Amino acid sequence: MFGDIARFLLNTVFTLFGAALLLRAWIQGVDPGRAHAALQSCSNAVMQATNWIVLPLRKILPGGKFDWASILAAFIAAAVYITLMVVLAGVDPMLMLPMLALVAVLTVLKWALNLVIWMTILMALLSWLNPQSPAMPLLYQITAPFLDPLRRILPRTGGIDLSPILLFVIVQVLLMVVTRVAVSMTLFGI
Repeated sequence: MFGDIARFLLNTVFTLFGAALLLRAWIQGVDPGRAHAALQSCSNAVMQATNWIVLPLRKILPGGKFDWASILAAFIAAAVYITLMVVLAGVDPMLMLPMLALVAVLTVLKWALNLVIWMTILMALLSWLNPQSPAMPLLYQITAPFLDPLRRILPRTGGIDLSPILLFVIVQVLLMVVTRVAVSMTLFGI
């Protein structure tokens, strides 16, 4: 029972932290010029929660179109998470070192896919409940690269946008594939 509780807590803490790091990189990647203002107005907590690891990494990897420091920080968080999970499983992490690096990459990918789902759900809910929310421009901006191509494919049925539903299906299938690969490599879930 203690192992299950520890795995649950590790998964929760690292998933939230990894998602915050990836959200920071995602916003920067969508529009670097407006990213800082968007983060200040809508998600100041993301910067505060991640500055301690991202800012030192920026000395090594300066920013540009992509926030490589945040992505590297997410990889480091995933590597620590996977190592702790392996230790909890009673396996020496040094025996699985090359595989752990690949599973850490898959973990970051899983966090990114989950983040796409969370942001799309949040955007869809706010568009129905409070379309004038200050978060809407940011949510629309960061989900547009995923939803706009689907909107061109799907017809609007009675004014209802079905692209978020199709995006959920696609991302869920990708999550199943990523999770299956990671489980087959480590014999436990990420």
